[in-house]
Amino acid sequence: MTAFALDTAAADHARAMARWRRRSRLIRRLRVVLPLVIAAIVLSLGGMVIYRSLVDPPERPAEADAPIRLVNPRFLGRDEQGRAFVITAQSAVRDEADYQRVVLDRPALVLDEDGMSPLRLSAASGVYHEGDGRLRLQGDVRLDERDAAFDTASAIFDTATGVLEGEGLITGAGPLGEINARSYGVYDRGERMVFKGGVRGRINPK
Repeated sequence: MTAFALDTAAADHARAMARWRRRSRLIRRLRVVLPLVIAAIVLSLGGMVIYRSLVDPPERPAEADAPIRLVNPRFLGRDEQGRAFVITAQSAVRDEADYQRVVLDRPALVLDEDGMSPLRLSAASGVYHEGDGRLRLQGDVRLDERDAAFDTASAIFDTATGVLEGEGLITGAGPLGEINARSYGVYDRGERMVFKGGVRGRINPK
């Protein structure tokens, strides 16, 4: 082998060793740097999660605890005498503590609509309990019964018996005249109305 060939081989070997040393140094650096970078990323992500949870906690869905709301509800049934009744409202909300208790906005009731003596009730607000069948009305209560119409502050209608009663000033007029009283009741399929407490009336002359 000539001297030139030996020098070339030695130079190639030296260059190869130099490249190997550079790769080795790079690998050693990466073995140190990469775990540090990964740890920094993990810590950053964890810090962001903790910060968001403390500073800006996620809001609970509005629907999670919202009461059950009904739009234009209708409750149908019949009283003990077989007369059909319909209770409607602009909207209603079921009581979370008592599912059968329904709070009504602008409720209205029609009893025996196709009968000889239909009864109509309306009010500003009310509560209907599907368990006991009682409809409690409050505010601007209006009673229309056959040829008579009355206004009062409150009323309780029993959908089972068909009896309507109320405490509070009632004023109204019928075919016989006008009447004022502090309490009232409607019984016997609407054929009998009883007024109590400070009853005053004016009878129309025939």
